[in-house]
Amino acid sequence: MFGTQSKRDLALEFQSQIPILRPSIHARRANLTVKFQDLYGFTVEGNVDDVNVLNEVRENVRKQGRVWWALEANKGANWYLEPSISEGIALKSSLKFSTLANAITLKRLIRKGIPPLLRPKVWFSLSGAAKKKSTVPESYYNDLSKAVEGKVTPATRQIDHDLPRTFPGHPWLDTPEGHAALRRVLVGYSFRDSDVGYCQGLNYVAALLLLVMKTEEDAFWMLAVLLENVLVNDCYTNNLSGCHVEQRVFKDLLVKKCPRIATHLEALDFDVSLVATEWFLCLFSKSLPSETTLRVWDVLFYEGAKVLFHVALAIFKMKEDELLLTHHVGDVINILQKTTHHLFDPDDLLTVAFDKIGSMTTNTISKQRKKQEPAVMAELDQRLRRLNSLKLDDK
Repeated sequence: MFGTQSKRDLALEFQSQIPILRPSIHARRANLTVKFQDLYGFTVEGNVDDVNVLNEVRENVRKQGRVWWALEANKGANWYLEPSISEGIALKSSLKFSTLANAITLKRLIRKGIPPLLRPKVWFSLSGAAKKKSTVPESYYNDLSKAVEGKVTPATRQIDHDLPRTFPGHPWLDTPEGHAALRRVLVGYSFRDSDVGYCQGLNYVAALLLLVMKTEEDAFWMLAVLLENVLVNDCYTNNLSGCHVEQRVFKDLLVKKCPRIATHLEALDFDVSLVATEWFLCLFSKSLPSETTLRVWDVLFYEGAKVLFHVALAIFKMKEDELLLTHHVGDVINILQKTTHHLFDPDDLLTVAFDKIGSMTTNTISKQRKKQEPAVMAELDQRLRRLNSLKLDDK
């Protein structure tokens, strides 16, 4: 795709992908709720103010696109593939200044957003998916898909159950063709990693990957690198131990980064995992508008899983004043759900996430995970013994 079109043609195609939203004059006058489709085909409901925000966001996307095209013209199409600090290269005197400059430029650019047209290419390269794919034969995905065709497992049965419930109403995903493509990706991965198999939540992640990456095979490898390299281990295994660890780490971080909120929620006996579990399992794909989710994923695939904590904390931080006035658990949930569903401006969210939450290194979060793992495993072990005891009583 990228080798057959000129930079000018690509830029024009990119511009045409971002329509200006124009609600009817009646909607403007009455300030009614309006429906419209976003860049990835999802139907969005909002008021006219939301439409204006989205139009501003799309104008910013155009501006960012021009920056990326200018860099491609000056530095070459794959300038961002030079060894970068994010890939673990130590800062030594031998490190070229141009490489360091590229790494700093790239981090800043990615936080401002990757243009939709370049997103598949940049994600595939920077996430490690291209490298992972290169370690197996070219026909790996096709061979895997054929080998598992027709096989029935608990994972395939759950996948078949979840397909119609994955973004219902989407013009492509909610069609026989869309279901079939999503099924092949999910079933294929369930056989690639039997420890994970299939976990609810992966259907939403894989579906969004399909919309971005365009091809099943690329979506499959993005899912693989996500589960095997980007996210913490055991997030999607049977007992969800990794997800339980992440929830405990998140609670600790909320106490440190947003102490007033944490104290208030504790007084309400509100468990943050009531909302955060879905955020972490679905990587915000069910909670945030798709264009905002993909801006989060831009950074996730480059900087790693710590981004999920930044974003989750930012959602609480953005609504601190409102949350401190709540008196019931239901009020907290309603505020957070309404907030996430209407976060149409990714810059609002990411500015708080990275400028107002404070820094969190991957190393610090890894230490927090190790600290929480024993308690999580003990809790899961106790739960398993309790279930086994109940089964024996039933017999």
